[in-house]
Amino acid sequence: MQTVITQAYSKNEEEEKKLILREYRALLRALKQRIKKGDKRLLRRAFEIAADAHKDMRRKSGEPYILHPVAVARIVVEEIGLGVTSAICALLHDVVEDTEVTLEEIEQEFGEKFAKIIDGLTKISNVVDLKAETTIQAENFRKILLTLAEDPRVILIKLADRLHNMRTLGSMSREKQLKISSETTYIYAPLAHRLGLYEIKSELEDLALKYTQPEVYMEIAKGLKETKRDRTRYINEFIKPVKEELLRNGFEFEIYGRPKAIHSIWNKMRTKHVAFEEVYDLFAIRIILHSTAEREKEDCWKVYSIVTNFYRPSPERLRDWISVPKGNGYEALHTTVMGQGGRWVEVQIRSSRMNEIAEKGLAAHWKYKEGASQQQESKLDSWLHHLRDILNNPDTDTLDFLQDFKLDLFTEEMYIYTPKGEMRVLPKGATALDFAFDIHSELGAHCIGAKVNYRLVPLSHPLKSGDQVEVISSSKQRPSEDWLAFVTTAKAKSRIKYYLKEEKRRIADDGKGMLQRKLEHMKAAMSQHNIAELCSHYKKPSPLDLYYAIAVGSIDLKDLKDFTVHGDKLQQPPREIKTDTKHIVADEETHRQKQAKGAELIIFGESSDKILYKLAQCCQPIPGDDVFGFITSGEGLKIHRTDCPNATQLLAHYGHRVVKTKWAKNKEISFLSGVRIIGLDDVGVIQKITNVISGELKMNMRSLSIDSKDGIFEGNIMVYVHDREELDVLCQQLGSLEGITKVERFEGPGAG
Repeated sequence: MQTVITQAYSKNEEEEKKLILREYRALLRALKQRIKKGDKRLLRRAFEIAADAHKDMRRKSGEPYILHPVAVARIVVEEIGLGVTSAICALLHDVVEDTEVTLEEIEQEFGEKFAKIIDGLTKISNVVDLKAETTIQAENFRKILLTLAEDPRVILIKLADRLHNMRTLGSMSREKQLKISSETTYIYAPLAHRLGLYEIKSELEDLALKYTQPEVYMEIAKGLKETKRDRTRYINEFIKPVKEELLRNGFEFEIYGRPKAIHSIWNKMRTKHVAFEEVYDLFAIRIILHSTAEREKEDCWKVYSIVTNFYRPSPERLRDWISVPKGNGYEALHTTVMGQGGRWVEVQIRSSRMNEIAEKGLAAHWKYKEGASQQQESKLDSWLHHLRDILNNPDTDTLDFLQDFKLDLFTEEMYIYTPKGEMRVLPKGATALDFAFDIHSELGAHCIGAKVNYRLVPLSHPLKSGDQVEVISSSKQRPSEDWLAFVTTAKAKSRIKYYLKEEKRRIADDGKGMLQRKLEHMKAAMSQHNIAELCSHYKKPSPLDLYYAIAVGSIDLKDLKDFTVHGDKLQQPPREIKTDTKHIVADEETHRQKQAKGAELIIFGESSDKILYKLAQCCQPIPGDDVFGFITSGEGLKIHRTDCPNATQLLAHYGHRVVKTKWAKNKEISFLSGVRIIGLDDVGVIQKITNVISGELKMNMRSLSIDSKDGIFEGNIMVYVHDREELDVLCQQLGSLEGITKVERFEGPGAG
């Protein structure tokens, strides 16, 4: 990982020239094996154009801007494994957007192929624009995916661009760090994962965690550093007998241990509610075999046999991605075995070809495509084809599409068979209806049931890996809204929503005719203004919803007598506007103005009476927490913690509504916070806890609930504190009590 620039930049012009030249030469060295006749001239020309176009530009760190495109080109070649074309496009990826150079000039100089890729990069450069509305952001993301389906090199260069931006994020402002990190976690890391770029996915997640939750990141990094010597000793002891046996059997191989990614460790700590010391599999052992293509599968299983002769495997933790590779082309054998001292160790076994695919993902998939079997070759291609299929749906410009698609990016896969034995890859948790839509959209729309392993099951039946499924359909069947509750794939959800919308439009046409006749009878025009008035009156978000409600009878047109007609205008009698609504609107405007000036809002302090705010129930922030303000459409300003479960989505998608905030010192106000406590169920344990809270610390406790089972108790305490410092003291005091094994903060009732 490259180090983040934090110190003041201080190079003179001569030093800068040497640095730029050194980086460019490093790029040439990386491309040495792939440069053909004429490539070097094109590469040099691209570098000259980029250097000239960016000559007066600098990055936030003070560095010459040209170092960024050169660094992106190096990542594209060295870490993703692409060639000269991609390196040239990476050098030029910002010139059309940021400088005077036009796309036409690029096409004249380099040709149509290069211009197309750079055009794609320019279009997606502001994928989740800070000022854009939600639907525009989803539409931009759709453009990214369309480009990916057409030429995956565009997205691979974009991922390299994002990786370099994350590596140099230290010189940006705090708001930019939060925004860019959240986008990265929300969109780019899942995409890297789906394209098989596991190393890049891990680094993106680690760097995002470093900026969104610096304390957590530093704590885990420190823990890894402190335990490095012990881990190294343990790995060496574990590897020794396996290594000797592999050599005895004549294998050519590499074997080493590597620590788990910081984000992965944090995820385990969070989901399993354990401390760093309790995360048992902090590292994995990797065995890479230098076998021929004909022998690699057989050799991997032989090595598995050798490893399990020394160490007992956990049967449910065996993952065979050699017989059936993952949808992104990943192949390997994974097993978890019990090592010395009662510690579980993950062992990954792969050939050098499989290892290249694991590290270079999509780029390596192309390289090995020619020699691959039809089954292997089609896995990633079929995903890209499936992607095009979803994107061709005219209703894919909504945020729903983005949410549904994200589910497909990270989910574990399972393998389902058709009656003829053809294999389909579906995400874990998919149902019989998902399978029907995966085969064909029309088959899904008319599906009435399925036979799973020759047994009749309903549409909602969850499938298991290895199931053989026959879809039963009827021409009379129509999609129903209930279906959305149990399908899991993006394709199924998007097609069901499309069919429902079509049906709604058909019914709405009847409602539109009914309304038109009623308005004509009232001598009022069917104008845009009048329809907007009616939508507002009946609280309908769009004319389509209004017409539909009229058609199905949920709006009675007799109610139109509440309106008065003046000429061609339909007017609603004046209604009383509540003062608190005015307050919210005025306040939102104040926030927008303040945000535009870049001013900080003081949440509590002298001006708190002028600012309408609420504390978010999903994370219950208290003074001392790292927070941001978010302007809601109906409840004014809400304060969230930056590690709130909803923070990533809010920061990534609604950047224009985020307000920079800070706490002002105010010991007069108390905040409700929750503490979870686990320990041994002993006589007097509740008394000890209440003594600390009410007696020693003089805190006001709102509620205490204790649940005991098999000698272990778990309690939730809701207590009023002034700030984070006070809460930390409470946790320390409770943690020091005899018999208490764990104390942690939690989000109280109403969270989520």
